[in-house]
Amino acid sequence: MRLGTLDTAAESPLAGLRETLLREDFERYDETLVRVLEPQREYLTEIEMDLYRAGKKVRPMMLLLSARALHGTGPVPEKVIQGAVALEMLHVATLIHDDIIDEALVRRGMRSVNAARGIETAIIVGDMQFVQAIRSFVEGIDAQSDIGLVKMVLDVAFRICCGELDELQTDPTSDLAELRSRYLRTIERKTAVMFGLACEAGVKLVGGRTRDARRIGFFGRRIGRAFQMMDDLLDLVQDDEVSGKIRGMDLARRRLSLPLIYAMDELGPDHPVTCILHGADYTDDELDAGVRAVKRTEGFTRTYAEARGEILDGLEYLRPFPRNRYRLALEELALHVVDRGF
Repeated sequence: MRLGTLDTAAESPLAGLRETLLREDFERYDETLVRVLEPQREYLTEIEMDLYRAGKKVRPMMLLLSARALHGTGPVPEKVIQGAVALEMLHVATLIHDDIIDEALVRRGMRSVNAARGIETAIIVGDMQFVQAIRSFVEGIDAQSDIGLVKMVLDVAFRICCGELDELQTDPTSDLAELRSRYLRTIERKTAVMFGLACEAGVKLVGGRTRDARRIGFFGRRIGRAFQMMDDLLDLVQDDEVSGKIRGMDLARRRLSLPLIYAMDELGPDHPVTCILHGADYTDDELDAGVRAVKRTEGFTRTYAEARGEILDGLEYLRPFPRNRYRLALEELALHVVDRGF
């Protein structure tokens, strides 16, 4: 039995990897996901199931490619597939909680869980995905050396929560250096650590050396930072139909993304963008004008340059690995992160 997938417009290179290089792995992934979701199936609606169907599966893909960069061809151990499933469940949990915090009505072009089922139910369903993700990791391990992975998953879950709180507690009136520093710490916790976990777990689950696991984990974290920076930019430029989210949501919700931080510094304290981020009321027209203003700033281009720099730095960590098709696919995926939507 397969969950199936929902088409998304900007994922063709990733879909290509899923359907060719990783086709057999993702067939096993789909079967395992159905099995792991079964204990909670009576509590899930098609809204939650569509979250699993519609995702691009970037994090599971990075885990599988990292594992295969050392393992090579041939079936990978079942615990690798189980780890990939657990990682996606952890990611879905964060999406549900993000939408609750943001009061978002749309996710991936569909109604969010909180919009469809209410905040109380969404909180519990999100918590359930967290718990099931960790249970899945625990059930998948089969060696004493894998125990450390459980602690790593718990540490990542804790740091994601810290990142969410950091974002909510940011003071928009702080100076540029403080805002940028806090932003980088936040995205390291909210996004980068899960990408790092994906890569590091992939190597550890096939018995790779600790130094190789740490090295590829650094690669993953660089990709995660770039991924978040690009999401911040796409929030300002991508059509609602493509992204599945309302354009300018970060500005509307007064979330201090990197391009908005740079824009405040560049546009000055009296500009409408700065006023909105400092708490001023705004109309839909003023929000649209603010988004256009941010896109014209040098900070917009600067953010893209920083995202690309993270990718180039990350690729250096792959140099010691065998130059096989799986490593090349990791490089392709990394470059796709900064090419998507532009």
